[in-house]
Amino acid sequence: MNLVRVEGVHKSYGHHEVLKGISFGVAKGEVTCIVGPSGSGKSTLLRCINHLEIISHGRIWVEHELIGYRQKGRVLYEMRDSELCLQRSQIGMVFQGFNLFAHRTVLENVIEGPIQVRRERKSNAIEKARALLAQVGMAKFENAYPRQLSGGQQQRVAIARALAMEPKLVLFDEPTSALDPERVGEVLDVMKELARSGMTMIVVTHEIGFAKEVGDTLIFMDQGAIVESGAPRAVIENPTNERAKAFFSKIL
Repeated sequence: MNLVRVEGVHKSYGHHEVLKGISFGVAKGEVTCIVGPSGSGKSTLLRCINHLEIISHGRIWVEHELIGYRQKGRVLYEMRDSELCLQRSQIGMVFQGFNLFAHRTVLENVIEGPIQVRRERKSNAIEKARALLAQVGMAKFENAYPRQLSGGQQQRVAIARALAMEPKLVLFDEPTSALDPERVGEVLDVMKELARSGMTMIVVTHEIGFAKEVGDTLIFMDQGAIVESGAPRAVIENPTNERAKAFFSKIL
């Protein structure tokens, strides 16, 4: 059974169609990696899955729950902000730009969501946050501010913040693209451990080695469409689509 189901998703900005009928599924506990050239719609697709972008046509479900809408008969009604906030709380997202609150400490960043959205007691949120910070190797930085951290450290805090909401699914939007090369490995190691723990993940990435090692499925996108998908090693080493062949021949 698929935890995530994307069916016939289109997204347009005016006359420019960015996504052209995307369909795929992700089973619970699986890691799906999405790769492709810049401008192919990868990040837009990811943002549609948690309704940060409103789709133009199609449907997205997470654990059988329609994302962003309530359906009555054949009519879709967009959710109220309070409903959307609750729904998004079950879908963690890690951005390439970290998006931490600059005026809050590491610990305060991690406990913000559980307290404000899930209404957890502060003592419980702090206890859980400290365990998550230890998990990502950031326990000793709980009182630091984001400006005092490296990019890799900030991204590990962002991962802990996403996990603090106990999500069903975590989306990663090129989580290493803004990092110095020597910091990439520390973030990928955290993501690998998260994958081994059984977390369902959709990862937009240029880290082909990570996709080959950790991914259960690899999706290659070009010009707003999925042009090839399958087992990562097969797609990377022996693509059948000509665009995918040209892409991997340049980066491998």
